[in-house]
Amino acid sequence: MKRTLTVIGAIAALASSMAGAQAPQAAPPPPPFDSQPQPTPPGYATDSAWAALPGVPGPADTVPQGRKPATGKLRGVDVFYVHPTTFRTPDRWNADLADAKVNAWTDASVIARQAAVFNACCNVFAPRYRQASFLATRDRFMEGDGGKAYALAYSDVLAAFDQWQASRNQGRPFILAGHSQGGEMLMRLLADRIDGTPLQKRMVAAYAIGIDFSVGYFGTRYRTLKPCDTPVRTGCVLAWNAVSPQADLKMLGGFAGSRFAHIHGREEGKTPLCINPLTFDMAKPAASRAASRGAIPGEPGEGQMRAAIRGKVAARCDSGFLVVDAEPALDLQPLPGGSLHYHEYGLFFADIQANVAQRIKALRR
Repeated sequence: MKRTLTVIGAIAALASSMAGAQAPQAAPPPPPFDSQPQPTPPGYATDSAWAALPGVPGPADTVPQGRKPATGKLRGVDVFYVHPTTFRTPDRWNADLADAKVNAWTDASVIARQAAVFNACCNVFAPRYRQASFLATRDRFMEGDGGKAYALAYSDVLAAFDQWQASRNQGRPFILAGHSQGGEMLMRLLADRIDGTPLQKRMVAAYAIGIDFSVGYFGTRYRTLKPCDTPVRTGCVLAWNAVSPQADLKMLGGFAGSRFAHIHGREEGKTPLCINPLTFDMAKPAASRAASRGAIPGEPGEGQMRAAIRGKVAARCDSGFLVVDAEPALDLQPLPGGSLHYHEYGLFFADIQANVAQRIKALRR
């Protein structure tokens, strides 16, 4: 199956007009959001509303070739993972959870390749939700129909989080993880449920990857949350947006943080947060290939996940972007403009796993 993940992060979508590159320039205007009946809302007390649950065999149990299934030594920790956009359509604003084709693609392309990063450490919970479709990327500031589509999607994610906390988490420490649209959902969830609340003390970290997460949100949108500036800080937030060395950082920087600047009326603080996942240390923004613990080769999609390969990825934070120099042997497929959006988990598969274990141990200490 041809990959159909859409680019929802403002940075990835705007790299060489990526969002436009995936949709015809002369496309007819979409139907108004309010003209469409909303898909049936999920009930998260029912297991079928989840793409991944601990103890239920599924795609989140996937491991790279050559790896043994997780032993569960650190299973006293939960992960709440929110998947990216997997619903591409020219005429619908939100996905229907009864759409078996979308669910199957979600499971194969991201639950098995992103949520599965965490199966070595944790109980993985991943809700299905009425995700916003590709159409929502047209609403740059999320103030029109695209904003309504995202609000509907977020209402599901919030309901899933609340049900998980009330009935499934049982007071365990937890990690929040998401990508692209899932990262946008985490940005909202962090403000509504984590920042300045008792839950923040139980949060190992939030991995909000592949989204335009401006540094200026710390101190404005978030009162107490801070970036994960060291590999062992807990109760904090990580983000990165991966691009190839050929990407035009000046052009990207002109678009990055546009929503932050629109909301706050200033440019200061709009730079994206970049935590280098080879070091997880803001004092060490660059790392050579020797630091890479293992990247997954090939294009994310269906089929067996290939074995992780060490020492093939160098990375540095530059102007808020993670510039990744990957060896051709990894057989990556950059998007137009040099974005490595689809590889933002796979490039650092083993690095994320090692860092999660570090932070869990730090929280327990």
